[in-house]
Amino acid sequence: MAKPTRARRKIRYAIVGLGWISQTAVMPAFQNAENSEMTALVSDDAEKLQALGKQYNIENLYLYDQYDECLNSPQVDAVYIGLPNHLHREYAVRAANAGVHVYCEKPMAVTERECEEMIRAAEDNAVKLMIAYRLHFEAGNLEAIQVVNNGTIGDPQFFTSTFTQQVEKDNVRWMPTAQGGGPLYDLGVYCINASRYLFRAEPTQVQAAMTYHDTDETSRVENKVAATLRFPDERLATFVCGFGQEGNSHYTVIGTQGMLRADPAYTFMGDINLHITRAGQTETRNFPARDQFGPQLVYFSDCVLYDREPEPSGVEGLNDVRVIRALHQAAETGRAMSLHLTEKQKPTKRQEISRPPIESPQLVKAESPSGE
Repeated sequence: MAKPTRARRKIRYAIVGLGWISQTAVMPAFQNAENSEMTALVSDDAEKLQALGKQYNIENLYLYDQYDECLNSPQVDAVYIGLPNHLHREYAVRAANAGVHVYCEKPMAVTERECEEMIRAAEDNAVKLMIAYRLHFEAGNLEAIQVVNNGTIGDPQFFTSTFTQQVEKDNVRWMPTAQGGGPLYDLGVYCINASRYLFRAEPTQVQAAMTYHDTDETSRVENKVAATLRFPDERLATFVCGFGQEGNSHYTVIGTQGMLRADPAYTFMGDINLHITRAGQTETRNFPARDQFGPQLVYFSDCVLYDREPEPSGVEGLNDVRVIRALHQAAETGRAMSLHLTEKQKPTKRQEISRPPIESPQLVKAESPSGE
């Protein structure tokens, strides 16, 4: 069962995994989350633990083999899991079994079974589980959803997207596909999720083509992906994603009476711009950069404090992983793969939470995927 919550209250988090995203975005975001507190750090690197503990004035420092001790600490109510993808399930299930709430990075896990085990562990232990879809709370992205679904561009017909970036060859994102490596898990998940919430539906069939960085079966990982998703009402989504190309992040929705383009679309380090075209006239709406991680902390902590079910839920994460797995299978077999996904509530403007941008922190033994 979940640990009892006290009457104060701030939800106290252990940050599990101190890589680039944790240090760049999550840890500084606590300054924008008035109902949340960072009270523990977990890493495999003792030097990093000590340095970051000192930087953030945190005394509760744990190595990975001390994770159970961390979970049993009276100073920890929830964990943020920023580990490599293949470790998400283990560390989430162990937290849930200890009665600790789980806020987990996307992709949720590597396989459908792992996602289902995470959901079941949360349910069995009455803890909250949320997957870190930061754009579900971001003003610019939520505005795009509203524009597409209020008839501004007519009936949406096509979704297209590109998400590419340079990734250093020794980065964890190049792990074998079987361990959740590659651009489909890392970048494609954004395109998949965006097509689902913009079309307000779940895909029924997918096709894909991929090229591979390493073709050995035990270490194979793709470097370029081209995917097509079929949705109800004859709507189609296509996207490309890859490692080793110029950084690019956008999506376009084309309707019967206009189109919307978000460019950049998936960033958390800059402005989001929407270009809305109707009758040959284009309007641009700018949404300045803001903290996209503080709002997630605020929302999830409120879910814990007021016993609300988080959305995006585990089922949201599971649906995306099902699509990813079907795309890999489609690429391997050369055949279209059918899907039967659970219908999900989609984000709306009601979920918007705004917090000011955060200053770039001093990083400790952590670099961006591109090495910059």
